[in-house]
Amino acid sequence: MKLLLISNSTMPGEPYLDYPKNEIKKFLGDKPVTAVFIPYAAVTFSFDTYCEKVEERFAEIGHHVVGIHTFDNPVKAIEEAEAVVVGGGNTWQLVRMLHEKKLMNPLREKSFNGTPYIGWSAGSNVACPTLRTTNDMPIIDPLGFDCTGMIPFQINPHYLDANPEGHGGETREQRIEEFLEINPKCYVAGLREGTMFKLENGNLELIGSRSCRIFKKGNEPIELSAGDDFRFLLG
Repeated sequence: MKLLLISNSTMPGEPYLDYPKNEIKKFLGDKPVTAVFIPYAAVTFSFDTYCEKVEERFAEIGHHVVGIHTFDNPVKAIEEAEAVVVGGGNTWQLVRMLHEKKLMNPLREKSFNGTPYIGWSAGSNVACPTLRTTNDMPIIDPLGFDCTGMIPFQINPHYLDANPEGHGGETREQRIEEFLEINPKCYVAGLREGTMFKLENGNLELIGSRSCRIFKKGNEPIELSAGDDFRFLLG
């Protein structure tokens, strides 16, 4: 498999998709690629608008995207794609539409056959076995929590170490501990903003200057950084 799973699209004060664009370029290679883009996580703006934003950045690095909603047969679009890109937004809405359009299995099969897959935020969540470590509000019935299972562990994108000042609710770590209490065999990777996982040639690599926090029931959380060995997460 060849996966690039990005925590977030944009860093504060930077243009959209600016910080990961060079990693996306390296990941896709020098030959121009036109990827099928899945904009289903968009809720408050149109799929066309989302595609235009992503295409602007991809064109800057010599690649392109075309929205899956423009195809008459979305399953066939995935089956014939050079690469697949899944944008962030609301994970519940994204999963709902992937189930409705029967795209989970085609996405899984496509990735296992080596087609490059890029996702950020919700797009990283759906590479996991389940959406249940998303941060998003459940605004719609997802028609099932199962996702593609391209990777055997869970990602919590946008991972934060503490709550904002003055907020007394549960921390992100406490929420993840709740998940692990119910799912004790799972690993959860708290993927901080500005970082991403790259899976290629059986090697799982963290990219970015910030560390990743790894959770497993019965173990103290550990911090791993770029250059550390993450292959244990692959089982």
